[in-house]
Amino acid sequence: MRVKHTIVNIAAGIGNQLVITLLSFISRTVFINSLGAEYLGVNGLFTNILAMLSLAEAGIGASIMYSLYKPVADNDQEKIKRLMRLYKYAYLAIALVVAALGLSLLPFLDLFVKNTEVPNITGIYLIFLLNTVTPYFFSYKNAFLNVAQKGYIVTIAFTISSVVSSCLKIAILYYSKNYILFLLVDSALNLLTAATLTLIANRKYPYLRQKASGPLDAETKSGIVKNVKAIVLQNIGSYLVLGTENILISAYVSVAAVGLYSNYKMLIEIGRTFIYQVFNNMYHSVGNLVSQESEEKVYSVYKVMLMLSFWLYSLCAILLYILIQPFIQIWIGSDYLMSNAVLILLLFMFFERGMRNSIATVKTTSGIFHEDRFVPLGQAAISLLTSFLLVKHMGITGIFLGSLISAVALPFWTTPYLVYKKVFRRSIWLHYRLYAVYLIVGLCAFFAAKKLSDFIHPTGFVPLIEKGGTTVLVVSAIYWLVFFRTTEYAYLAGIVRALMGKFFGKTRANYKAEL
Repeated sequence: MRVKHTIVNIAAGIGNQLVITLLSFISRTVFINSLGAEYLGVNGLFTNILAMLSLAEAGIGASIMYSLYKPVADNDQEKIKRLMRLYKYAYLAIALVVAALGLSLLPFLDLFVKNTEVPNITGIYLIFLLNTVTPYFFSYKNAFLNVAQKGYIVTIAFTISSVVSSCLKIAILYYSKNYILFLLVDSALNLLTAATLTLIANRKYPYLRQKASGPLDAETKSGIVKNVKAIVLQNIGSYLVLGTENILISAYVSVAAVGLYSNYKMLIEIGRTFIYQVFNNMYHSVGNLVSQESEEKVYSVYKVMLMLSFWLYSLCAILLYILIQPFIQIWIGSDYLMSNAVLILLLFMFFERGMRNSIATVKTTSGIFHEDRFVPLGQAAISLLTSFLLVKHMGITGIFLGSLISAVALPFWTTPYLVYKKVFRRSIWLHYRLYAVYLIVGLCAFFAAKKLSDFIHPTGFVPLIEKGGTTVLVVSAIYWLVFFRTTEYAYLAGIVRALMGKFFGKTRANYKAEL
């Protein structure tokens, strides 16, 4: 049942992402043609600033969600209601804090927004703030659907909302070029979707509408408080590493450079988000697994996840390296290209974070928050220091090099160490030996795919698709030859065969019924 829920959620997530990706390209093209790179820069900059305010959430959601896994698995409705009551009031308080912090930044916007002629900056910022605050009033019910392994419901709702929103925004940009109206449409539909999901959660789980009787037990409370203290430090560090890129680029390069980078970031994030649909929907199943199964079972599933991480993230990184530059040139022109060095650094960061995804999932769902609470702050210190030093000599490339150095310096080592010690109870060198094998295989696949794909010179989208198809076939063939005899590959292949059998079995049954 756990695997079935995971597969359904993954299928819904990937279907959603296919629709969103198509619409995002259309929307981005119309956006660039209608408003230009400066508006893209402002969009990215305010997204980063508001992400900083979201640190007020302080990991309360992650900690309470971790506390929900066992009660949900045991159907302990009273404990669920007490945790959801805590979740609700915590998020109401967070919404008020974020709103107050956001308004307090208004007098200082000029410090962040430099070298731009975009009008109504204050109004734009206030709409971004509204979009950040309103989800907190509903997200605790949406999160429960995910913990209950009903994430496909959330995905379908946001797919419908995104389709309607994108179509309306494209029409607004095409006919009026009104950026304020563009943002307001997004706000209204996101609010409507969140409210709808709350109604669905209430109807599907009627006990969520009932008042909790009695207080939450002291042990659970102290566990949440302890985890929150750890996660707030982790969130601050993570933001300083990942959330300040656009602010640094805007301050030391220009807002227009933020716009150029945003196109690369969008394309890389599309790849990340497709893969995220797989691992995000596994996340809650792993939480359920950790709460019920032995460490041997958890370790075997983790190794499957690691192989899948490598296959998907390395394939995506190779594909992006080969296709991004020609794609942008064909799509919006050579004026929007960045240097190859920037692209290489961005893709190395993409791959490193992706390979850490599986081990981080086990870490989080096992409740390991406190032990490495200072690591993100150390990573942030290294990232900011190296970025400040390097940006003066290397420009925008130095900012991304600083981020990569900080990732390899700390979390690359600490996250696996904690999981192998506390969850798997095995030697950490098993992890790095396996990582080295994957890295060598990935580099060999990259050079082979690059060599063969270079024979195709993309002058339009059709040759570009041929180049991409060649890359996927070469990389996948090499990976299959290397891994097809492994236990992890057999596990994944078994799931695929079972799914195909069910699909074609249903198809044949429906066909016979029609006859």
